Amino acid sequence: MKIILLLFILATSIATSHGLDLDHGIDYNILPLRLKSGSGGHYIKGITCSSWRLGVEAHNIIDWKTIPQECEDYVGNYILGEQYRADSKAVISEAYLYAKSLNLTKDGKNIWVFDIDETSLSNLQYYANHGFGVEPFNATAFNEWVELGEAPALPESKKLYKKLLSLGIKIAFLTGRSESQRDITAKNLKDAGYYKYEKLVVKDTVKYKGKTAVTYKSAEREKLEQEGYRIIGNIGDQWSDILGTNTGNRTFKLPDPLYYIA
Repeated sequence: MKIILLLFILATSIATSHGLDLDHGIDYNILPLRLKSGSGGHYIKGITCSSWRLGVEAHNIIDWKTIPQECEDYVGNYILGEQYRADSKAVISEAYLYAKSLNLTKDGKNIWVFDIDETSLSNLQYYANHGFGVEPFNATAFNEWVELGEAPALPESKKLYKKLLSLGIKIAFLTGRSESQRDITAKNLKDAGYYKYEKLVVKDTVKYKGKTAVTYKSAEREKLEQEGYRIIGNIGDQWSDILGTNTGNRTFKLPDPLYYIA
């Protein structure tokens, strides 16, 4: 708890100096709040937290519920720092180079699938308030945060979004958020700068009850293709966003050591 408090106080003080309103979430900029990502202490049998994060991003460490307690400070430093932004920028740069290289048929059927949480929108403020992944996921608290509709855009992702639109590529948002959150999610996307898109696909929690995210997202991508769309790109922060079937011509994985969704 001391680590969470110190991180939050530091993030708040620095963010305030940059003009961020962490109480009301009005400013839609995400700024690097710390100047270093942390070295990452050992957490088990000599393995460092930085190595743990690599294992997570490479999908070698799977089915985990919380980050190691010893790694909370490291993950907080990483998420609030410059390295997270730099890693995201590297992924987005590669995605744009790929998109720009395509010789696309101009029939309005080329589409790019974006996940929402930690891909299009950032929940950094929520995690700054509730801790960086060492406690089990609290659906009630997170849904309360979603209903505020104040999540800002991930800057790199929004840049890709705009560039794809300029190339004539349509956008589909595919999220694990529920149908009951459709309206607030649409408003949040618009307020964050995602003003134009072809589809916003939210989860039918009755139809997909007990199903994995891979099953749900595969089925919804298949529907897009049945409607005649060509999924030329697919980007998300979870492996479950880009695994399964009908994944598109190429997939891109953004960093996220905060949680794991199967």
